[in-house]
Amino acid sequence: MKPNLKKFKITSKRPLPIDDFIEKILYEPEVGYYSSKDPFGKNGDFITSPTISNLFSEIICIWLVSAWEKMGKPKIFNFVELGPGNGSLTKVIISTLKNFPEFNKAIKIYLYEKSVFLKKIQKENINNTHIKWIKNFNSIKKGPVIFFGNEFFDAIPIKQFSYINNELFEKYYSIKNNIDINEEFIISNKKDVAQIKTFGTLKKLKFIEFPKKGFLELNPIIKKISKLSGGILLIDYGYLNSNNSNTIQAVMNNKKISAEKMLKNLGKADITSLVNFNLLKEYFFKKKLKVKKVVTQKFFLERMGIIERAQILEKKKNNKEQRYMRETLSRLLEEKQMGSLFKVIFGYKNKNNDFFGFE
Repeated sequence: MKPNLKKFKITSKRPLPIDDFIEKILYEPEVGYYSSKDPFGKNGDFITSPTISNLFSEIICIWLVSAWEKMGKPKIFNFVELGPGNGSLTKVIISTLKNFPEFNKAIKIYLYEKSVFLKKIQKENINNTHIKWIKNFNSIKKGPVIFFGNEFFDAIPIKQFSYINNELFEKYYSIKNNIDINEEFIISNKKDVAQIKTFGTLKKLKFIEFPKKGFLELNPIIKKISKLSGGILLIDYGYLNSNNSNTIQAVMNNKKISAEKMLKNLGKADITSLVNFNLLKEYFFKKKLKVKKVVTQKFFLERMGIIERAQILEKKKNNKEQRYMRETLSRLLEEKQMGSLFKVIFGYKNKNNDFFGFE
């Protein structure tokens, strides 16, 4: 698909909190980053695990089979991919399901995508009439449901706050003529302050990143899990303990760029932030979900047998293909690459606690 070439313009009479500002840049119809271009792959701005190696998606499929078995092999098993990117993961899952005919009969696959532009790309790549694209979760009424998001939560804009003279101020951007954009801190509203103070994870911090929009996005997901049983598996890059640092980052052409350059290239760069996994865990607990131990991507994928799977496939490949497989597997697992930076969290409601990949 050809990218939309309309110039991005952002105007606001009032200063915008940073999460609203970033959301406009990412999702403004026709010109926002996710609304106007394909950001994935070597010709895009970043590469995700499903586009690095099909092994990643195969392992997620095998984990889904194991979760279905742990839940007693229900006749209806719903799977929702959150923010499916270019559809790479679901495409491999559909192919892998042929090896599990009983599970294949039970699973119903839904894709939850906000961007109309990306939805078109997904439909072109997947081309399967059994897959349903949804705007909400109302159509899922029977059977347990597993929600899965890879680099989903980091793409939801966050709020930022700083304590100044013992009062909490929120970061805003004031905008004039789409060019003159300035950062300023405005005293926080009382509701946000009250909500932030309920999280022990955020106490004693002088600088706070708070995923208010992310939690609002998760609320209907957790309601559905609580009603039908199931869980939410999220894999993202992030940390366990905050060190008062600003984690918002922008990427263009597979390279990080400065905040200054990002402001000069509105709608052309991906903007994300690192996920606070201990905060996310505390949020799940507040919503009465059980939570498995937060582990690294390396730990999870290795526990699920990715190395053994690669060794089996290697025997069928030539030297060049074997070398490529090792390189991509290394990128997924190496601690200095995605292996440790990416974390895995599973919040769930089910009688069985023995889900694979976390112990």
